[in-house]
Amino acid sequence: MNPPYQITPEILNLIVAVSEKLGQINAKFLDKPSPKLRKENRIQTIHSSLSIEGNTLKEEQITALIEHKRVIGPEKDVTEVLNAIKVYDQLSSFDPKSANSFLKAHELLMKGLVTENGKYRKTGVGIMAGDRLTHMAPPAENVPYLMNDLFTYLRDSKENALIKSCVFHYEMEFIHPFIDGNGRMGRLWQTVILMKDYPVFEFIPFENTIHKTQNDYYHALSQSDKSGNSTPFIEYMLNVIDDSLCAMLDFKSRILSTEDRLTYFSERNVSEFSRKDYMNVFKEISTATASRDLKKGVELGLLNKEGDKTKTIYRILK
Repeated sequence: MNPPYQITPEILNLIVAVSEKLGQINAKFLDKPSPKLRKENRIQTIHSSLSIEGNTLKEEQITALIEHKRVIGPEKDVTEVLNAIKVYDQLSSFDPKSANSFLKAHELLMKGLVTENGKYRKTGVGIMAGDRLTHMAPPAENVPYLMNDLFTYLRDSKENALIKSCVFHYEMEFIHPFIDGNGRMGRLWQTVILMKDYPVFEFIPFENTIHKTQNDYYHALSQSDKSGNSTPFIEYMLNVIDDSLCAMLDFKSRILSTEDRLTYFSERNVSEFSRKDYMNVFKEISTATASRDLKKGVELGLLNKEGDKTKTIYRILK
């Protein structure tokens, strides 16, 4: 049985809008951003997701930790960031449909922060806002069964991955399967689910938009609790995803640089190629620009050049 939700006209319109933007990203060769942009986005993702949970470290401190430098800050906050760096570095290794993979991610994310990392809770939990109880999670003995049903939905449902990722995020937050780390796991696993169908989501920091609209995030969760289905949360999260894709397209509205093109091309599964092959990928550039790109690639040690003139062949150096 699928979790309860309705496909509203707003959800349909947002699915179309998001799909169009994903098409634009692929058409503009942005599905594999430059290493610099990947690093910036990863820092934003970690900073935003942990800030929502009260982490006090700044982006520049997270950058320092990624670069293996020491920072001054609360030990717990530093541990949270170091754990998140480790988890996000191996995003592609997680299986979105596997409960064991999900638990492994929580084990890494919460190492040194809770003793029950990687294990479902054994006690009841309630979510408080000040002195007021805002959500009483299901009894602990029901958690394994509820999570098993949720992963069955992920595996068996023919629903669009965009919707499934939102449904999982909400339902997981409702079940609250862990003593701590539920919020960051919900956001992390939505990314893992989306990456399976749309690899570009590895590099899209939608957590940044959630952080900026944090009150709306909690309101959407509350509205879904009150309505008994995830529809309000799906609408909220699809808007977040749409805004995040807009930001990526706006950031990269400039013409791609030589380095951007070389980075994109070098990650294609091509053993050897000609200048013509290169221009078939980047149809908007001139012959002279392609030649300059390839010369730069050789100078940077990205490419190996063999032959001369029309018989020149390039090989990507791994």
